[in-house]
Amino acid sequence: MRYDAIVIGGGHNGLTAAAYLARAGRKVLVLERRHIVGGAAVTEEVFPGFHFSVCSYVVSLLRPEIIRELDLPRHGLEILPLDGTFTPMPSGDYLWRVNDHAKTRREIARHSKLDAEAYDEYGKAMVEMARFVKPILNMTPPNPLTLDPRELMKLLFLGKRFRGLADGDRYNQVQLMTMSAIDFLDQWFETDVLKATMSASGIIGTFLGVRSPGTAYVLLHHYMGEIDGAFRSWGFARGGTGAISNAIASAAREAGVEIRTDTSVARIATRNGQATGVVLTNGDELSAGMVLSSVDPNLTFLTFMDAKDLPDDFVDDVRRYKYRGSSGKVNLALDALPDFTCLPGPGPHLRGAISISPSVDYMERAYDQAKYGEFSRRPYIDMVIPTLTDPSVAPAGKHILSCFVQYAPYKLASGTWDDQREAFGDAVIDTIAEHAPNIRDIILHRQVLTPLDLEREFGLTEGNIFQGELTLEQLFFLRPAPGWAQYATPIKNLWMCGSATHPGGGIMGAPGRNAALKILGRRA
Repeated sequence: MRYDAIVIGGGHNGLTAAAYLARAGRKVLVLERRHIVGGAAVTEEVFPGFHFSVCSYVVSLLRPEIIRELDLPRHGLEILPLDGTFTPMPSGDYLWRVNDHAKTRREIARHSKLDAEAYDEYGKAMVEMARFVKPILNMTPPNPLTLDPRELMKLLFLGKRFRGLADGDRYNQVQLMTMSAIDFLDQWFETDVLKATMSASGIIGTFLGVRSPGTAYVLLHHYMGEIDGAFRSWGFARGGTGAISNAIASAAREAGVEIRTDTSVARIATRNGQATGVVLTNGDELSAGMVLSSVDPNLTFLTFMDAKDLPDDFVDDVRRYKYRGSSGKVNLALDALPDFTCLPGPGPHLRGAISISPSVDYMERAYDQAKYGEFSRRPYIDMVIPTLTDPSVAPAGKHILSCFVQYAPYKLASGTWDDQREAFGDAVIDTIAEHAPNIRDIILHRQVLTPLDLEREFGLTEGNIFQGELTLEQLFFLRPAPGWAQYATPIKNLWMCGSATHPGGGIMGAPGRNAALKILGRRA
């Protein structure tokens, strides 16, 4: 059987691309190596009765266009709100920002009246920055190296939008693209714990510290979901993040997409410089008019292809592309709720994110260890307890604690991750115990995922959750390589559609949608 398109990888971007192509009448096949679709956006029963969002665990960035056009609520998607962020402090105090703006202002004023006033202005400025960036997320990046009038018009569009910003907003935009998260936040706030907690969004998926230039943009990247689309705050998908992938897969199947799991690709078949299909690890060859890869450039071009079939300069760019995984995940099955010393007992503070980010120095010291090839002994941890919002994911009376952890460098100075996995898990538990001493007594099971595990199990090279760092030299028309940011590749009829393409990572779906629309010759 011959297909119009074969999509390698059944993550949410690959599924999204497949759905859009099928809705346009194409015969599409999706191939997923694992036993379930979703890539890193999966829900799995790791321990009996406990259904973990194993990797990605919250949703905010999913494009409202995709939710609407694929009618994902009809396919089972339901987003439950995640109410705020609670940051315990060693002093016995805490910072607790919630979705109620007035309450958050009063809480910040408890630490600094000046910061409470600045918080409003900061929010307005970030809204303007996000409005500026929003149309860029859905566009195919222009190629600044060409004289094609259509590409020049895209550049002109961006220039006009930038010129249309107020003077202060233009200044903020330049700062966001060049400054560190802390340097940017220092201009607005004085409270250490507030800056530390807010800066955490600037380091996720990067091998950078909160004082490293370029992290201010990553701050904006994660902020956009809070003010865009139908779901304006961070939330959980009912049933775990796998429910997002399952909803997209359902929409794709309805459009006629065939999805095969437990199917590994060995190589991309090419003839005379163009893709003709794929060869599976069992030797079967499947033919298609085009191939879309939703996996990263390393797998696509250096594993599934022979480098000699690609231009040398392109191969050099692919080899230079930075992954540098820096995060791990610890999933805990609990017999009871953690009890925080600074705010004892159960309560609404446990229903949102819990951030172990007590100070800017704490955050930077965590990075210091990673720079020298060690995992952070006192890491930044972002935790959620999804069972307080969605009890269906655990047995009655039990809970799940999902911990995103930085830093866990892929490349260790000594030893291997197989040797240090449990020590890493212990460091996470020890850090939580400094704030919630009962944590060790209530753990029923734990799952520790290192960057090596993310690479082995989920196909994320060096364990990078965004298929490559979101740094300035790897954004927009430079992602994944200069001259090849428009989803096409040097191989005719081979396309990229994963997080390694514009606009990058997170449960967003935009790379998949953008690539499909580019292939179909349609504008977003």
